Amino acid sequence: MAKKVLLLCGDYAEDYEVMVPFQALQAYGLAVDAVCPGKKAGDVCRTAVHQASGHQTYSESRGHNFTLNASFGEIEVSKYDGLVIPGGRAPEYLAINESVVELVKKFSDSAKPIASVCHGQLILAAANLVKDRKCTAYPHVKLALIAAGAHWIEPETKSKCVSDGNLITGVTYECHPEFIRLFVEALGGSITGSDKRILFLCGDYMENYEVMVPFQSLQALGCHVDAVCPKKGAGEKCPTAIHDFEGDQTYSEKRGYDFTLTASFEGLDASIYDALVIPGGRAPAYLALDEEVITLVKKFMNGGKPVASICHGQQILSAAGVLKGRKCTAYPAVKLNVVLGGATWLEPDPIDRCFTDGNLVTGAAWPGHPEFISQLMVLLGIKVSF
Repeated sequence: MAKKVLLLCGDYAEDYEVMVPFQALQAYGLAVDAVCPGKKAGDVCRTAVHQASGHQTYSESRGHNFTLNASFGEIEVSKYDGLVIPGGRAPEYLAINESVVELVKKFSDSAKPIASVCHGQLILAAANLVKDRKCTAYPHVKLALIAAGAHWIEPETKSKCVSDGNLITGVTYECHPEFIRLFVEALGGSITGSDKRILFLCGDYMENYEVMVPFQSLQALGCHVDAVCPKKGAGEKCPTAIHDFEGDQTYSEKRGYDFTLTASFEGLDASIYDALVIPGGRAPAYLALDEEVITLVKKFMNGGKPVASICHGQQILSAAGVLKGRKCTAYPAVKLNVVLGGATWLEPDPIDRCFTDGNLVTGAAWPGHPEFISQLMVLLGIKVSF
Protein backbone atom coordinates (compact mmCIF):
# COMPACT_ATOMS: atom_id res chain seq x y z
CA MET A 1 0.00 0.00 0.00
CA ALA A 2 1.31 3.46 -0.91
CA LYS A 3 2.40 5.79 1.85
CA LYS A 4 -0.09 8.58 2.51
CA VAL A 5 0.78 12.12 3.55
CA LEU A 6 -1.30 15.07 4.76
CA LEU A 7 -0.56 18.64 3.58
CA LEU A 8 -1.94 21.32 5.92
CA CYS A 9 -3.00 24.36 3.89
CA GLY A 10 -4.59 27.75 4.44
CA ASP A 11 -5.32 30.90 2.49
CA TYR A 12 -2.10 32.73 1.58
CA ALA A 13 0.15 29.82 2.32
CA GLU A 14 3.41 30.28 0.39
CA ASP A 15 2.87 29.25 -3.23
CA TYR A 16 5.97 27.08 -3.76
CA GLU A 17 5.79 25.66 -0.24
CA VAL A 18 2.39 24.18 -1.04
CA MET A 19 2.78 22.95 -4.59
CA VAL A 20 6.35 21.68 -4.74
CA PRO A 21 6.06 19.07 -1.96
CA PHE A 22 2.47 18.30 -3.01
CA GLN A 23 3.45 17.33 -6.55
CA ALA A 24 6.95 16.01 -5.83
CA LEU A 25 5.72 13.47 -3.29
CA GLN A 26 3.01 12.30 -5.68
CA ALA A 27 5.62 11.89 -8.40
CA TYR A 28 7.55 9.61 -6.05
CA GLY A 29 4.50 7.38 -5.61
CA LEU A 30 2.97 8.74 -2.39
CA ALA A 31 -0.67 9.71 -1.95
CA VAL A 32 -1.03 13.30 -0.74
CA ASP A 33 -4.18 14.86 0.71
CA ALA A 34 -4.30 18.65 0.90
CA VAL A 35 -6.73 20.09 3.46
CA CYS A 36 -7.68 23.40 5.02
CA PRO A 37 -9.85 24.12 8.10
CA GLY A 38 -13.35 25.20 7.11
CA LYS A 39 -12.95 23.94 3.56
CA LYS A 40 -13.67 20.72 1.71
CA ALA A 41 -12.34 18.82 -1.31
CA GLY A 42 -12.67 20.95 -4.44
CA ASP A 43 -12.46 24.26 -2.57
CA VAL A 44 -9.61 26.65 -3.31
CA CYS A 45 -6.88 28.18 -1.16
CA ARG A 46 -5.26 31.29 -2.55
CA THR A 47 -1.48 31.31 -2.28
CA ALA A 48 1.13 34.04 -1.85
CA VAL A 49 4.38 34.64 -3.72
CA HIS A 50 7.06 35.73 -1.27
CA GLN A 51 10.53 36.73 -2.39
CA ALA A 52 13.31 39.18 -1.65
CA SER A 53 12.86 42.35 -3.68
CA GLY A 54 15.53 44.68 -2.34
CA HIS A 55 13.50 45.92 0.61
CA GLN A 56 13.92 45.33 4.33
CA THR A 57 11.55 42.37 4.17
CA TYR A 58 10.17 40.14 1.43
CA SER A 59 7.45 41.26 -0.96
CA GLU A 60 4.11 39.52 -1.37
CA SER A 61 1.98 39.11 -4.48
CA ARG A 62 -0.86 36.81 -5.49
CA GLY A 63 0.03 33.27 -6.40
CA HIS A 64 -1.91 30.40 -7.92
CA ASN A 65 -5.30 29.15 -6.80
CA PHE A 66 -4.56 25.82 -5.10
CA THR A 67 -7.38 23.27 -5.20
CA LEU A 68 -7.80 21.07 -2.13
CA ASN A 69 -8.36 17.36 -2.73
CA ALA A 70 -9.67 16.33 0.71
CA SER A 71 -11.90 17.70 3.47
CA PHE A 72 -10.47 18.83 6.80
CA GLY A 73 -13.49 17.58 8.72
CA GLU A 74 -12.95 14.02 7.49
CA ILE A 75 -9.31 13.59 8.50
CA GLU A 76 -8.35 10.37 10.29
CA VAL A 77 -4.75 10.73 11.46
CA SER A 78 -4.32 6.96 11.64
CA LYS A 79 -4.58 6.76 7.85
CA TYR A 80 -1.57 9.04 7.29
CA ASP A 81 2.15 8.33 7.54
CA GLY A 82 3.35 11.93 7.80
CA LEU A 83 2.45 15.62 7.83
CA VAL A 84 3.75 18.57 5.79
CA ILE A 85 3.18 22.17 6.94
CA PRO A 86 3.88 24.93 4.38
CA GLY A 87 4.74 28.48 5.43
CA GLY A 88 3.54 31.84 4.21
CA ARG A 89 0.91 33.81 6.09
CA ALA A 90 -1.51 30.94 6.62
CA PRO A 91 0.27 29.61 9.75
CA GLU A 92 -0.39 32.91 11.55
CA TYR A 93 -4.08 32.09 11.79
CA LEU A 94 -3.81 28.31 11.67
CA ALA A 95 -1.68 28.44 14.83
CA ILE A 96 -4.63 29.80 16.80
CA ASN A 97 -7.07 27.23 15.43
CA GLU A 98 -7.69 24.59 18.11
CA SER A 99 -8.61 21.88 15.61
CA VAL A 100 -5.33 22.44 13.75
CA VAL A 101 -3.28 22.36 16.95
CA GLU A 102 -4.97 19.12 18.07
CA LEU A 103 -4.39 17.56 14.66
CA VAL A 104 -0.67 18.36 14.72
CA LYS A 105 -0.38 17.02 18.27
CA LYS A 106 -1.88 13.71 17.15
CA PHE A 107 0.80 13.31 14.50
CA SER A 108 3.46 14.08 17.08
CA ASP A 109 1.98 11.71 19.68
CA SER A 110 2.09 8.95 17.05
CA ALA A 111 5.77 9.79 16.34
CA LYS A 112 4.94 10.28 12.67
CA PRO A 113 7.29 12.47 10.59
CA ILE A 114 6.34 16.15 10.53
CA ALA A 115 8.03 18.45 8.00
CA SER A 116 7.44 22.16 8.49
CA VAL A 117 8.94 25.08 6.58
CA CYS A 118 9.27 28.86 6.94
CA HIS A 119 6.41 30.24 9.10
CA GLY A 120 4.86 26.78 9.49
CA GLN A 121 6.84 26.40 12.70
CA LEU A 122 4.43 28.83 14.38
CA ILE A 123 1.96 25.94 14.38
CA LEU A 124 4.56 23.64 15.95
CA ALA A 125 5.17 26.22 18.67
CA ALA A 126 1.44 26.58 19.33
CA ALA A 127 1.16 22.80 19.68
CA ASN A 128 4.06 22.79 22.18
CA LEU A 129 6.10 20.47 19.96
CA VAL A 130 9.39 22.38 19.79
CA LYS A 131 10.36 22.40 23.48
CA ASP A 132 13.96 21.15 23.77
CA ARG A 133 13.98 20.34 20.04
CA LYS A 134 16.48 21.58 17.51
CA CYS A 135 14.76 23.52 14.78
CA THR A 136 15.12 26.37 12.34
CA ALA A 137 12.67 28.55 10.43
CA TYR A 138 12.39 31.83 8.61
CA PRO A 139 14.24 34.33 10.88
CA HIS A 140 11.03 36.24 11.71
CA VAL A 141 9.83 33.12 13.57
CA LYS A 142 12.94 32.87 15.76
CA LEU A 143 11.56 34.69 18.81
CA ALA A 144 8.36 32.64 18.93
CA LEU A 145 10.31 29.39 18.73
CA ILE A 146 12.75 30.41 21.45
CA ALA A 147 9.84 31.47 23.65
CA ALA A 148 8.30 28.04 23.06
CA GLY A 149 11.49 26.38 24.33
CA ALA A 150 13.13 25.38 21.07
CA HIS A 151 16.85 25.01 20.60
CA TRP A 152 17.13 27.54 17.77
CA ILE A 153 19.51 26.70 14.92
CA GLU A 154 20.56 29.87 13.13
CA PRO A 155 20.18 29.41 9.36
CA GLU A 156 23.35 30.29 7.47
CA THR A 157 21.36 30.29 4.24
CA LYS A 158 17.71 30.17 3.18
CA SER A 159 18.24 26.55 2.12
CA LYS A 160 18.99 25.36 5.66
CA CYS A 161 17.15 22.32 7.11
CA VAL A 162 17.31 20.73 10.54
CA SER A 163 16.23 17.20 11.45
CA ASP A 164 15.56 16.25 15.07
CA GLY A 165 13.79 12.94 15.65
CA ASN A 166 10.50 12.95 13.77
CA LEU A 167 10.68 16.71 13.22
CA ILE A 168 12.10 18.27 10.05
CA THR A 169 12.23 22.06 9.77
CA GLY A 170 13.34 24.31 6.93
CA VAL A 171 13.84 28.03 6.36
CA THR A 172 12.18 28.78 3.01
CA TYR A 173 11.22 27.09 -0.26
CA GLU A 174 14.88 27.29 -1.23
CA CYS A 175 15.46 24.36 1.15
CA HIS A 176 12.98 22.09 -0.67
CA PRO A 177 15.52 19.66 -2.16
CA GLU A 178 16.90 18.69 1.26
CA PHE A 179 13.56 19.22 3.05
CA ILE A 180 11.71 16.80 0.75
CA ARG A 181 14.54 14.26 0.72
CA LEU A 182 14.71 14.20 4.52
CA PHE A 183 10.95 13.72 4.70
CA VAL A 184 11.07 10.84 2.20
CA GLU A 185 13.81 9.20 4.27
CA ALA A 186 11.83 9.73 7.48
CA LEU A 187 8.92 7.92 5.83
CA GLY A 188 11.23 4.95 5.18
CA GLY A 189 11.97 5.76 1.56
CA SER A 190 15.17 5.12 -0.37
CA ILE A 191 16.29 6.64 -3.67
CA THR A 192 18.32 4.84 -6.33
CA GLY A 193 19.64 5.77 -9.76
CA SER A 194 19.82 9.47 -9.01
CA ASP A 195 23.37 10.09 -10.24
CA LYS A 196 22.02 12.01 -13.21
CA ARG A 197 22.70 15.44 -14.67
CA ILE A 198 19.65 17.26 -16.00
CA LEU A 199 19.40 20.50 -17.96
CA PHE A 200 16.46 22.94 -17.89
CA LEU A 201 15.89 25.21 -20.87
CA CYS A 202 14.54 28.45 -19.41
CA GLY A 203 13.36 31.82 -20.66
CA ASP A 204 11.66 34.97 -19.45
CA TYR A 205 8.04 34.40 -18.47
CA MET A 206 8.18 30.63 -18.48
CA GLU A 207 5.42 29.19 -16.30
CA ASN A 208 6.20 29.55 -12.62
CA TYR A 209 5.31 26.00 -11.51
CA GLU A 210 6.58 24.35 -14.69
CA VAL A 211 10.14 25.34 -13.92
CA MET A 212 10.36 25.12 -10.12
CA VAL A 213 8.33 22.00 -9.35
CA PRO A 214 10.31 19.60 -11.59
CA PHE A 215 13.56 21.47 -10.88
CA GLN A 216 13.35 20.99 -7.11
CA SER A 217 11.70 17.55 -7.38
CA LEU A 218 14.70 16.26 -9.33
CA GLN A 219 17.15 17.97 -6.98
CA ALA A 220 15.40 16.29 -4.03
CA LEU A 221 16.12 12.94 -5.67
CA GLY A 222 19.83 13.77 -5.66
CA CYS A 223 20.20 14.75 -9.31
CA HIS A 224 22.50 17.55 -10.42
CA VAL A 225 20.17 20.03 -12.08
CA ASP A 226 21.23 23.08 -14.11
CA ALA A 227 19.05 25.82 -15.53
CA VAL A 228 20.16 27.96 -18.48
CA CYS A 229 18.69 30.72 -20.64
CA PRO A 230 20.04 32.12 -23.91
CA LYS A 231 21.99 35.37 -23.46
CA LYS A 232 22.10 34.94 -19.67
CA GLY A 233 24.66 33.56 -17.27
CA ALA A 234 24.77 31.70 -13.99
CA GLY A 235 23.25 33.75 -11.17
CA GLU A 236 21.08 35.85 -13.46
CA LYS A 237 17.31 35.61 -13.18
CA CYS A 238 14.32 34.85 -15.38
CA PRO A 239 10.96 36.33 -14.37
CA THR A 240 8.18 33.73 -14.39
CA ALA A 241 4.46 33.84 -15.12
CA ILE A 242 1.63 32.46 -13.00
CA HIS A 243 -1.04 30.99 -15.25
CA ASP A 244 -4.43 30.09 -13.77
CA PHE A 245 -8.07 29.68 -14.73
CA GLU A 246 -10.21 32.29 -13.03
CA GLY A 247 -13.43 32.36 -15.05
CA ASP A 248 -12.14 33.86 -18.28
CA GLN A 249 -12.09 32.21 -21.72
CA THR A 250 -8.39 31.56 -21.36
CA TYR A 251 -5.90 31.46 -18.51
CA SER A 252 -4.99 34.60 -16.57
CA GLU A 253 -1.42 35.70 -16.07
CA LYS A 254 0.20 37.21 -13.00
CA ARG A 255 3.85 37.96 -12.32
CA GLY A 256 5.54 35.03 -10.61
CA TYR A 257 8.87 34.49 -8.90
CA ASP A 258 12.27 35.45 -10.25
CA PHE A 259 13.98 32.15 -11.02
CA THR A 260 17.76 32.05 -10.58
CA LEU A 261 19.78 30.35 -13.32
CA THR A 262 22.56 27.99 -12.26
CA ALA A 263 24.70 27.85 -15.41
CA SER A 264 25.54 29.87 -18.51
CA PHE A 265 24.03 29.10 -21.90
CA GLU A 266 27.09 30.34 -23.79
CA GLY A 267 29.69 27.59 -24.09
CA LEU A 268 27.30 24.97 -22.71
CA ASP A 269 28.48 21.37 -23.12
CA ALA A 270 25.27 19.41 -23.71
CA SER A 271 27.13 16.09 -23.72
CA ILE A 272 27.51 16.12 -19.92
CA TYR A 273 23.74 16.03 -19.35
CA ASP A 274 21.54 12.94 -19.27
CA ALA A 275 18.22 14.68 -19.96
CA LEU A 276 16.58 17.94 -21.02
CA VAL A 277 13.47 19.55 -19.48
CA ILE A 278 11.54 22.29 -21.29
CA PRO A 279 9.04 24.28 -19.19
CA GLY A 280 6.05 25.99 -20.79
CA GLY A 281 4.60 29.43 -20.33
CA ARG A 282 5.33 32.26 -22.75
CA ALA A 283 9.08 31.70 -23.03
CA PRO A 284 8.88 28.95 -25.71
CA ALA A 285 7.23 31.37 -28.17
CA TYR A 286 10.49 33.30 -28.49
CA LEU A 287 12.95 30.50 -27.65
CA ALA A 288 11.60 28.61 -30.68
CA LEU A 289 13.09 31.38 -32.87
CA ASP A 290 16.60 30.96 -31.44
CA GLU A 291 18.84 28.80 -33.64
CA GLU A 292 21.15 27.91 -30.74
CA VAL A 293 18.13 26.63 -28.79
CA ILE A 294 17.03 24.56 -31.80
CA THR A 295 20.52 23.07 -32.13
CA LEU A 296 20.57 22.17 -28.43
CA VAL A 297 17.18 20.44 -28.57
CA LYS A 298 18.18 18.46 -31.66
CA LYS A 299 21.30 17.19 -29.88
CA PHE A 300 19.23 15.71 -27.08
CA MET A 301 16.47 14.31 -29.27
CA ASN A 302 18.71 12.89 -31.99
CA GLY A 303 21.04 11.47 -29.34
CA GLY A 304 18.17 9.51 -27.82
CA LYS A 305 18.50 11.23 -24.45
CA PRO A 306 15.31 11.77 -22.42
CA VAL A 307 13.53 15.03 -23.22
CA ALA A 308 10.56 16.14 -21.10
CA SER A 309 8.52 19.06 -22.41
CA ILE A 310 5.32 20.51 -21.00
CA CYS A 311 2.56 22.92 -22.00
CA HIS A 312 3.85 25.44 -24.59
CA GLY A 313 7.33 23.87 -24.51
CA GLN A 314 6.30 21.73 -27.47
CA GLN A 315 6.45 24.87 -29.63
CA ILE A 316 10.23 24.48 -29.42
CA LEU A 317 10.09 20.78 -30.33
CA SER A 318 7.93 21.58 -33.34
CA ALA A 319 10.30 24.33 -34.49
CA ALA A 320 13.23 21.94 -34.14
CA GLY A 321 11.56 19.42 -36.46
CA VAL A 322 11.89 16.60 -33.94
CA LEU A 323 8.19 15.71 -33.64
CA LYS A 324 7.81 13.99 -37.00
CA GLY A 325 6.40 10.51 -36.48
CA ARG A 326 6.07 11.06 -32.75
CA LYS A 327 3.05 10.79 -30.45
CA CYS A 328 2.72 13.93 -28.42
CA THR A 329 0.43 16.04 -26.25
CA ALA A 330 0.67 19.68 -25.14
CA TYR A 331 -1.49 22.49 -23.91
CA PRO A 332 -4.53 22.39 -26.24
CA ALA A 333 -3.72 25.83 -27.69
CA VAL A 334 -0.44 24.33 -28.96
CA LYS A 335 -2.16 21.50 -30.85
CA LEU A 336 -1.66 23.28 -34.17
CA ASN A 337 2.10 23.50 -33.62
CA VAL A 338 2.26 19.82 -32.72
CA VAL A 339 0.23 18.68 -35.73
CA LEU A 340 2.09 20.95 -38.15
CA GLY A 341 5.30 19.55 -36.71
CA GLY A 342 4.31 16.10 -37.96
CA ALA A 343 3.30 14.50 -34.67
CA THR A 344 0.26 12.40 -33.86
CA TRP A 345 -1.78 14.49 -31.44
CA LEU A 346 -2.69 12.85 -28.12
CA GLU A 347 -5.64 14.53 -26.43
CA PRO A 348 -4.82 15.56 -22.84
CA ASP A 349 -8.04 14.37 -21.26
CA PRO A 350 -7.92 15.01 -18.36
CA ILE A 351 -5.52 17.94 -18.46
CA ASP A 352 -3.06 16.22 -16.10
CA ARG A 353 -2.47 13.38 -18.55
CA CYS A 354 1.11 12.87 -19.75
CA PHE A 355 2.58 10.52 -22.35
CA THR A 356 5.90 8.85 -23.09
CA ASP A 357 6.94 8.01 -26.65
CA GLY A 358 10.45 6.61 -26.80
CA ASN A 359 12.77 9.16 -25.23
CA LEU A 360 10.09 11.89 -25.23
CA VAL A 361 7.79 12.78 -22.32
CA THR A 362 5.11 15.39 -22.99
CA GLY A 363 2.50 16.97 -20.73
CA ALA A 364 -0.26 19.52 -21.16
CA ALA A 365 0.02 21.73 -18.07
CA TRP A 366 1.35 21.95 -14.53
CA PRO A 367 -1.46 19.86 -12.96
CA GLY A 368 0.24 16.93 -14.73
CA HIS A 369 3.56 17.30 -12.91
CA PRO A 370 3.28 14.09 -10.87
CA GLU A 371 2.95 12.01 -14.07
CA PHE A 372 5.39 14.21 -15.96
CA ILE A 373 8.14 13.83 -13.35
CA SER A 374 7.49 10.14 -12.68
CA GLN A 375 7.62 9.29 -16.40
CA LEU A 376 10.92 11.15 -16.72
CA MET A 377 12.20 9.25 -13.67
CA VAL A 378 11.42 5.97 -15.46
CA LEU A 379 13.45 7.02 -18.51
CA LEU A 380 16.32 8.04 -16.24
CA GLY A 381 16.18 4.84 -14.15
CA ILE A 382 15.46 6.70 -10.91
CA LYS A 383 13.38 4.90 -8.29
CA VAL A 384 11.92 5.81 -4.91
CA SER A 385 11.13 2.73 -2.84
CA PHE A 386 9.31 2.41 0.49
